[in-house]
Amino acid sequence: MDAKCDQHWILLRGLARESAHWGDFLPQLQAQFPTATITALDLPGTGQFYQQASPNNIAAITEHVRAHALARGLLAQPVTLLAVSLGAMVAWEWLQRYPDDCCGAVLMNTSFASLSPFYQRLRWQSYGQFGALLCRRDSYQRELAIVGLVSNQPKQYEPVAKAWAAIQAVRPLSLKNALRQLIAAASYRPVQTRPKPPVLLLNGAGDRLVSPTCTEAIQKQFALERQTHPWAGHDLTLDDGEWVVLRLRAWLGALS
Repeated sequence: MDAKCDQHWILLRGLARESAHWGDFLPQLQAQFPTATITALDLPGTGQFYQQASPNNIAAITEHVRAHALARGLLAQPVTLLAVSLGAMVAWEWLQRYPDDCCGAVLMNTSFASLSPFYQRLRWQSYGQFGALLCRRDSYQRELAIVGLVSNQPKQYEPVAKAWAAIQAVRPLSLKNALRQLIAAASYRPVQTRPKPPVLLLNGAGDRLVSPTCTEAIQKQFALERQTHPWAGHDLTLDDGEWVVLRLRAWLGALS
């Protein structure tokens, strides 16, 4: 691995989330890699692109994100992708389409339709709650329901929900874009070849949105390294960002 592979990071968030949702994890990551350039990009339909229509397939979302990275000059040197859930599907597609862009990728709590059944990719116990929260108009109550679904740290539910509601107030995600992203995630079936750059898989044993077995299926299919957090939920960096950055440091150290 290139010695500079820990110096250029691109981060991608998941379904119905934007770059601001990384919250306190960004300074945690920067502290672990103090000289690195760390850039969190928005998927189409979210963040700075909230007024645009999101594509309903991962390939088109990937092309949009990569074009934005190119326009910002972020691909002048190989980058390491760090991504969660839907963002991790985009990262996987990026690795397949443009392997020379990347030193490697760390993918958290993700799933592929070709490897896991729908009732594991969105756990059946969450169907009612997930559908109800998408339709809820009160942004704080909606975000409180979301954080309660993706995190296993109840003490942070209220402050995180307030922060996320503030994001929604400035750059509101439309129901249409949320549904288009959901369609993209639900239908993603990547090519069945292992990416050229190295990949680390991270998942939380306490994920109540997507079954941890989905990450295990990817690991087994492509013979990748996996590290599992013993209790964290779907939003792994929210529940235990320190654990994530330590796993990143150890993985990059072993590769170099």
